[in-house]
Amino acid sequence: MGALLFHSTNDQSPAVNLREALLTGQAPDRGLYLPKGFPRLTDEEIAAFADLPYREIAFRVLSPYTQDVIEPHVLSAMCADAYNFEVPLEKVYDRVHVMRLDRGPTASFKDFAARMMARLMGHFLRADGRQLTILTATSGDTGSAVAHAFHKVPGIRVIVLFPFAEVSTSQRKLMTTLRDNVRTIAVDGKFDDCQAMVKRAFADPDLKHHSLSSANSINIGRLLPQSVYYFYAAARLAKPGESVVFAVPSGNFGDMMGAVVAEQMGLAVRKLIAPVNDNDAFPRFLASGRYEKVVPSRNSLSNAMNVGHPSNLARLVALYGGQMDETGKIHRMPDLAAMRQELFSSAVSDERTRQTIKAVWDKYQLLLEPHGAVAWRGFEDWQECESLNGLPAVVLETADPAKFPEEIEKNMGWSPDVPPAMAAAIQLPEDYDTMKADYEELRAYLLTTSLRF
Repeated sequence: MGALLFHSTNDQSPAVNLREALLTGQAPDRGLYLPKGFPRLTDEEIAAFADLPYREIAFRVLSPYTQDVIEPHVLSAMCADAYNFEVPLEKVYDRVHVMRLDRGPTASFKDFAARMMARLMGHFLRADGRQLTILTATSGDTGSAVAHAFHKVPGIRVIVLFPFAEVSTSQRKLMTTLRDNVRTIAVDGKFDDCQAMVKRAFADPDLKHHSLSSANSINIGRLLPQSVYYFYAAARLAKPGESVVFAVPSGNFGDMMGAVVAEQMGLAVRKLIAPVNDNDAFPRFLASGRYEKVVPSRNSLSNAMNVGHPSNLARLVALYGGQMDETGKIHRMPDLAAMRQELFSSAVSDERTRQTIKAVWDKYQLLLEPHGAVAWRGFEDWQECESLNGLPAVVLETADPAKFPEEIEKNMGWSPDVPPAMAAAIQLPEDYDTMKADYEELRAYLLTTSLRF
């Protein structure tokens, strides 16, 4: 069996192996890479995960994708190094659990993908003797996770664009306090402006010599590692033959696509709930069959989800038989009936987010931050339409509440405990550049700025 190949959602670029898909990020035709065929795990293989540590599950899930490009013992060592923190599954009531993905170095679920990507990319670059510039946009947590994961990795420099007015102080400081091969740019605009600038840079022929790649969820290297924790949760909570309900707060839809990848690999998912904040393009599309971007994107409490046009919808549409280009234009409609059967999405306003934080604490003594509160409220919205019927359910908490102290203080009257790494970063001096939401300004920056590799 040869290496598994990846094709572009725009179908105008040649298929490539994992190495090229990972290092390129976005396909040359501006599409996103997807496996040509997903490897399948048997029910027995998935059930065996129940007794394995997270790092070993990651090795077994990722191995089919790295076949012929990474030696098994090398991948195993990467997984052990990347996943040296806890992944708690906390029971809330009956068979409903919260999966805390906030125990990594930047207290965000983005650590799961960024740490593995850094190790994979570093391995490939060392083998090739190449250098690479990671250019990424962040709406909150991606930037800090990527900056920390790639900090001081030989052969890689990192440039992160973020909308200054839409990230919290702790989110910002976790990335703007790093130096060496990391540079951050505060953009006077929205996340969608940052993302559009990054995408234009990838397609700019004058920047080819910079060897640009992305650590956003447009990179398939983000999605594959994020599929692992769905296997981890299901193996521990589901009985043989049972399916699981997952509620995933969704912005650029990379996290929920990790669940879709897991399902394509054989995980039994009863329903995938993908609630959004006021950027409601996806639930409106599911309901009407018409896709309309939210322009400009709306600023909400769950700021990492302030995305008016989620890039990963191109992948989701492709897996349901359709085709959506990078601008959001649908050239071939997906199977909407199947999407409605398997997916659920609702829009959760800031008011409902605040109500949920307070209500869940009062009822369960469970402290949720705004993104986890969106997931919880979306789970409740789904239950108004369908019954859980005793099946296990997992609601994802994607960041530590301490990243949003002002909002928690406002809702609860007290501040959450701050993880040590975050407390240390907040005290460090910041250093970042500023820029208008102007691609030509970014282009000039990339052509003239040098960072130490």
